Amino acid sequence: MKVHLIAAGKFHDIDYARLELLKLLAETPRIRASVASDYADLASLAAADLLITYTCDLVPTRGEEVAALEAFLARGGRWLALHGTNAVLRFGADGVVDTPDEVPTFTGLLGTRFAGHPPIAPFKVFVTRGDHEMTQGLRDFRVEDELYLTHRTADIDVLLHTSFTGRCDEFRDADWDEAEVPVLYERKVGEGAILYLTLGHCRGHYDLLPVSPFWPHPQRCSWNYPVFHELLRRGIRWGLAHAA
Repeated sequence: MKVHLIAAGKFHDIDYARLELLKLLAETPRIRASVASDYADLASLAAADLLITYTCDLVPTRGEEVAALEAFLARGGRWLALHGTNAVLRFGADGVVDTPDEVPTFTGLLGTRFAGHPPIAPFKVFVTRGDHEMTQGLRDFRVEDELYLTHRTADIDVLLHTSFTGRCDEFRDADWDEAEVPVLYERKVGEGAILYLTLGHCRGHYDLLPVSPFWPHPQRCSWNYPVFHELLRRGIRWGLAHAA
């Protein structure tokens, strides 16, 4: 069973997330993992049963990379997209963060586009659909994490959600009143599917360079919660359920 992991990007402790994900993959001896820092390794993607992405402000830079993702899904591949996979960040001259629609084909494939988040704080996650393999037996739970706010770019099947009314002052798209904010959703594409889980922020002392030279308080957020690791394990099983 082959898994291709792309773990790279900005403003997060990517090394920590990459290691934790590889440790979870190592729990299944039959898994063979390849690891990349961008979307350019098309051969490993073509050979994979499951693609996992943990990124931020890292998107395909060539048309053939998006086409390879589309082909991967069309032939039955599954994609576990985590946290900032759908994020594009541009800092304005005033210090406010824009999240422009620069890669519509990519975010259209994913089904959502990141727009902002309020300051990290505890929030409640609700089970939207309890009959899915990802959510069976789960109860509503609370985590402390970045509450990701997104714009939908395609039809998605929401499995977990939260709600948010308020402002995200660091982001240009600041004002929100949303009764259902997707936290986990599934999107069928061709013979394959995407599972997107927005939880999982992490940051170390030096991960905000060059914006800030030192971040005083390392953050692990949902990585501290057993329910998050359970969702990741279920996501891996979901992704490999069809593998030989």
